[in-house]
Amino acid sequence: MTDLNVVPLVDEGLGNSAYLVELGDGRALAVDVSRDLRTLRQVAATRELRVAYAADTHLHADFLTGAVQLSRTDGAQIIGSAAGDRQYPHLAVADEDEVDLGGLRLRALSTPGHTHEHVAFELLDGPTTEGVFTGGSLIVGSAARTDLVAPERTEELARAQYRSLQRLAGMDDDVSVWPTHGAGSFCSAPPGSQRTSTIGTERATNALLRAEDEDTFVRALLDSLGTFPPYFLRLGETNRQGPPLVGEDDRLAALPTAQVQQLLTEGALVVDVRPVADFAAAHVPGSVSIPLRPVFATWLGWLTEHDRPLVIVRDEDPGEVLWQARKIGHDLIVGELDGGLGAWTTAGSATAAIPLVDPGALSGRTVVDVRQRQEFQTGHVPGAANIELGSLAPPAVDLPAGPTVVMCGHGERAMGGASLLARAGASDVTVLQGGPQDWAEATGGSVEVGA
Repeated sequence: MTDLNVVPLVDEGLGNSAYLVELGDGRALAVDVSRDLRTLRQVAATRELRVAYAADTHLHADFLTGAVQLSRTDGAQIIGSAAGDRQYPHLAVADEDEVDLGGLRLRALSTPGHTHEHVAFELLDGPTTEGVFTGGSLIVGSAARTDLVAPERTEELARAQYRSLQRLAGMDDDVSVWPTHGAGSFCSAPPGSQRTSTIGTERATNALLRAEDEDTFVRALLDSLGTFPPYFLRLGETNRQGPPLVGEDDRLAALPTAQVQQLLTEGALVVDVRPVADFAAAHVPGSVSIPLRPVFATWLGWLTEHDRPLVIVRDEDPGEVLWQARKIGHDLIVGELDGGLGAWTTAGSATAAIPLVDPGALSGRTVVDVRQRQEFQTGHVPGAANIELGSLAPPAVDLPAGPTVVMCGHGERAMGGASLLARAGASDVTVLQGGPQDWAEATGGSVEVGA
């Protein structure tokens, strides 16, 4: 076969890539696709392709698989590791097993580490290895984290990850590397624009791949691990059982104000996806601010419970809200406030506000910086307390004393944190417009570096 065509399908919000491979005769292979199949559908339709196979490299910890949906709607043959014990019809493969795709072949390589059942898939054209779908083993410039299966298995899996990377590094220099996890993923991918690579490039430039021995590799990998959203710990099992099928044309139900009020008394939560300035001016009391942007799914899963009914307040695309939520298994979105906040106020319902303040308003206030620890250490306002945004999610909210200014790099995460504090009972919370550099430029001060 000639003119191999492998199309990356990038989800910038979750930092992951799926792949669509043309197989000839109008057939295609999908690798590591999420439950949000919109981009795959568009690409496949444009190229007049039918997805005949859906291969998953591992029981993804950061999104729900779309393979089950493709099996039901398109008749795709699911391919996955036998060690994954998937509870739905699939072709279970073990190390060195090959699948004939009708010209091209897929060879499974056992590569545990990121997860215990992880496999990579070599794509072969005759005797030639064209590339390898490395999932969460070898990724561009790094290797994916090993602490998602169970805390007590983290080092064991890190050592397995070392051996898996060494195995992959034995391939020829020109073999393409097609990882699932990339920049923006909480699976330890470093920042950068490159999402694919080659074995030769990784062998020459990947510091973890060049570690002098297994112990050095393990120390470097484990030292790089930061916090991650709690949904990572449940999605693997959901993928093993098989995510529930969803209607691909579903829409948010429009809920009148009176129904939303009733849902709130029954324990539902309002998630307000409007821009920060709009939420600051007025919002439904007790609602959580998570602006709709590429990383919406991550913060929705970090700040809200997946088994709690959610009501959306929006000005943005309702389909995007729904699919972002579904990618991480937040299926209890019961609808949206019909007419938005305007309908809420017209009905005479009370609103709340969280003021935005400029850098000069920090004096005499507790400053809470909700960025990730690594971000905080690169530069922060002197005296600021670093409390990562995820740490403010219920039930672990610890209210700071006195008037509080919440900040991040731009304002979106800060407003999320402030809304959680207000929901927990804080009465004097504001949000800084901008980040540490904006503060430094406005005040002439210098940011602090380090802890």
